[in-house]
Amino acid sequence: MTMSSNQKPTACLVLADGSIFYGHGFGATGTAVAELCFNTAMTGYQEIMTDPSYAGQIVTFTFPHIGNTGFTAEDDEATDPFAAGMVVKWDPTDPSSWRAQDELAPWLKASGRIAIGGIDTRRLTRTIRQQGAPHVALCHNPEGYFDVKDLLLQAQAFAGLEGLDLAKDVSCTQPYKWNEKRWAWGEGYVKESAPKYKVVAIDYGAKRNILRSLASVGCDVTVLPAFATAEDILTYKPDGIFLSNGPGDPAATGIYAVPIIQEILAQTNIPLFGICLGHQMLALALGAKTIKMSHGHHGANHPVKDLESNKVEITSMNHGFTVDSQTLPAGVIETHISLFDGSNCGIRMADRPVFSVQHHPEASPGPQDSFYLFEKFSAEMQSTLTS
Repeated sequence: MTMSSNQKPTACLVLADGSIFYGHGFGATGTAVAELCFNTAMTGYQEIMTDPSYAGQIVTFTFPHIGNTGFTAEDDEATDPFAAGMVVKWDPTDPSSWRAQDELAPWLKASGRIAIGGIDTRRLTRTIRQQGAPHVALCHNPEGYFDVKDLLLQAQAFAGLEGLDLAKDVSCTQPYKWNEKRWAWGEGYVKESAPKYKVVAIDYGAKRNILRSLASVGCDVTVLPAFATAEDILTYKPDGIFLSNGPGDPAATGIYAVPIIQEILAQTNIPLFGICLGHQMLALALGAKTIKMSHGHHGANHPVKDLESNKVEITSMNHGFTVDSQTLPAGVIETHISLFDGSNCGIRMADRPVFSVQHHPEASPGPQDSFYLFEKFSAEMQSTLTS
């Protein structure tokens, strides 16, 4: 805790092992119970909080200057924040961005998201790295009263993310069209006016910048709910199919998603591209397995090696499960690995235009080293259309 002795704590973070962190609350009041992870990105806290893949998680930010860019509606990756809460070292700093429309704390309050500042985030991050992602209860009470015993019981009672299908909770419920491209200096977001390819994107929790990236390489995107059938998908006569990112346990989502992907692969030779949970869905559909990681990969500085070109990309990552590369079947090639721990970060089918990656080539936040994957997808569609 980094408060002075005369400051009264207004928020409390209780870990399931009994560890307690007191600090300053901001944003909404109340209690949030979730899995705790840490993110090492130096920018993009708003994009992280609104990424649907963080459903069921509270995010510890290792970078201390949180709040410095304020809130800007253009930077939302979804309609509302999906991360359950925020943990930071310092109280939010005043915004100093010309794009800021509001400060961080009021935005969090309006969105019903709890946050705590004044925390020793280095100590907390070491705890997560050593013990794995803990289950926690985060309480913000301006009066400074905390029923620590009850918060501990809530943290210990949290069932965790294993076996939990969260894609159904964050997915759209009706189809919709998307034609907005990536943000450009002096232009903002512009529309794709002359798309070349019809793409169906399956929404397991899709980030807006993924959809923008697809539009930016000439795609006319139709987004369908996670539970859309193969018949629903193929009715649109797509030139390509995209499997989006999303939260939760891939094995749980795979119960209904995998048979749909398998049916599409059996019926067509349409190019298919997956990211994050979409990567895991494809791997499961091809016969591999997924496993829970100790504390996952969350940040914008993760080195990934392309095994086919021997190039190293600095990437954005956000996942707590991974594809077990030892279970990849014959005919499925491992294309990328993490240089942090060797875990799988990409696959492709040997004889078909079907591939996926664990990392986030759309960045937002993060580097753009991997944007070429969207261009690869468009090239695969072009090749298929002209063959």
